[in-house]
Amino acid sequence: MTFQQTLKNPINCTGIGLHSGSKVSMCLKPSDVNTGIVFVRTDQPADRATVRADWDRVTDTRLCTLISNDAGVTIGTIEHLMAALRGCGIDNAVIELNGPEVPIMDGSSAPFVFLIECAGIQQQDKPRRFIKILKQVTVGDGTKFATLTPSPVTGFSFEIDFASAAIARQEGYVKLGNGAFKAELARARTFGFLQEVDQMRKLGLARGGSLDNAIVINGDKVLNEGGLRFTDEFVRHKILDSIGDLYLAGAPIIGHFHGCRSGHALNNQLLRALFADETAWTYVDADEIGAFPADWMAVEKVAAVA
Repeated sequence: MTFQQTLKNPINCTGIGLHSGSKVSMCLKPSDVNTGIVFVRTDQPADRATVRADWDRVTDTRLCTLISNDAGVTIGTIEHLMAALRGCGIDNAVIELNGPEVPIMDGSSAPFVFLIECAGIQQQDKPRRFIKILKQVTVGDGTKFATLTPSPVTGFSFEIDFASAAIARQEGYVKLGNGAFKAELARARTFGFLQEVDQMRKLGLARGGSLDNAIVINGDKVLNEGGLRFTDEFVRHKILDSIGDLYLAGAPIIGHFHGCRSGHALNNQLLRALFADETAWTYVDADEIGAFPADWMAVEKVAAVA
């Protein structure tokens, strides 16, 4: 039986918000069974500070995933942290922040995986609950779409195609298995184009973006001094984003996700379409499924071609 997990100890970090450009302090804390992932804004009054990490709390998907509560309090850029929590098998946690955005760190999930490992993982006394996909659900059109299909395991596949030769066409696939999330996905960074920076900043976005926390592309060249961490880092990061966005389902999904040029908006539309159709999914407990390896939440491998 696979049990729910939380953190053993609280752990803190500080960083810069990618879009706000402001310094933010964050604390990851253990939480009780069946809590899920909950964000708390410590700079807000207690009666309006809590924002649950749920698909129906997503209110903005411009270049990040942003959630809000009924009082209008928001938490932005949650996807990389959510992916790390998913990849490390954390079911229940409280995330405290003194600002409106999760720190971007180096633009990947790796710093968050490090924090979780330092805090330690505590097994809890209730079985984990899953969302099993029963039939295909698709959103989008012929050029951009996202889909969930039934599968005995959880897999993520993605394809991207950019005019820039620095990215071009890439495809990637991951399957849950032998604990390679940290090695194969966590270090893949977010990316953007230099010519879009001015426009994003006029919209109040990317104010904290730099070569220290994103891959920046100018024409057909990567501007970062160290180059890429993987030859296919771009598609790996899109898979990472998808893992984080889909963890807003409130439980791990048993099924296969495929994205084609999709992003945060389509990922959230997919969850909304899924939960709008009660015949497309069902909850199952770990004891109904059978034994899973201890590292089942991690990723087996990434197979990709550029």
